[in-house]
Amino acid sequence: MGENPNQPPEIEPPRGMYPARMDDRGRIKLPAAFKEYLEKFEDKRLFVTSIDRRIAQVYPIIFWKQTEKFLETFSEDPDAAENLAFNAADLGAETEMDAQARVLFSPELRRELGLEDQPVHLYAFGGHIEVLNEAIYEERKRAATAKPAADRAKLRQAGMK
Repeated sequence: MGENPNQPPEIEPPRGMYPARMDDRGRIKLPAAFKEYLEKFEDKRLFVTSIDRRIAQVYPIIFWKQTEKFLETFSEDPDAAENLAFNAADLGAETEMDAQARVLFSPELRRELGLEDQPVHLYAFGGHIEVLNEAIYEERKRAATAKPAADRAKLRQAGMK
């Protein structure tokens, strides 16, 4: 049974929110769960970027290639797709996780997102790793806790178990 090269492998990402810290050299040492996740990919290259200039993303290259293809072919709002592609290229860089599970972020990305020598919060979403600085984490936490009962009821009505 061969794998379709256009489909990413079925690799389960870690669940939960993880604390980390960006060091003074612009690297984040990933928690063991993320190290194990990324080591399962055949192609070890990563694309580290931000598409919204607020939250950083660490993409296994196979997932980034899918995102690129999506942005290139998105016809509903090509300007929006081009803007996100520009942000990703402007702030992004290809890298690999080192033997100590550290991932290097470009200087432009670190400055733009206020990540330099700061604590960060990590979680897996859509195959990639979201990297939030403290201010964005607190903002997202406030939004997520504003009306959880109503959000849960709405999603249960839509079929969530």
